[in-house]
Amino acid sequence: MRDSNPHTTGKCRCGQVQFEVTSEPLMTMACHCTGCQRMTASAFSLSALYPSNEFKVTLGEPVIGGLHGASRHYFCAHCMSWLFTRPEGMDEFVNVRTTMMDDAQFFSPFIETYTDEKLSWAATPAVHSFNKFPLPENFPALLSEFAQQNQ
Repeated sequence: MRDSNPHTTGKCRCGQVQFEVTSEPLMTMACHCTGCQRMTASAFSLSALYPSNEFKVTLGEPVIGGLHGASRHYFCAHCMSWLFTRPEGMDEFVNVRTTMMDDAQFFSPFIETYTDEKLSWAATPAVHSFNKFPLPENFPALLSEFAQQNQ
């Protein structure tokens, strides 16, 4: 995507919570669900999926916000920026909001999800679209295609 150094940093709007990622994303996405629309005050949320062991909060203590359910959405307690999500049943992954990255230009969405809830005028350059979330059996092929595309 960028260069041979996959180290990426990011922070909330006020800078009280900062993080780093030490790998390239496994996949990038846009989610059109109404929950993401409401949490971002936008037409969709943008995120990148990373292995959990390659992600680290380096400053501050994020708090759980949004819905307090099985998927944990983490925010800055001060400015309330939505930073990342730990998806239910997928503890080996973290889904980082790409707009919180220090350079968000490189994170064009590869897939878009919940297109059955998207606003009629919203459009992304995503290669694949799903009415809901892709089935688990689709992920290996999607991850492989994303990796090949971004070599």
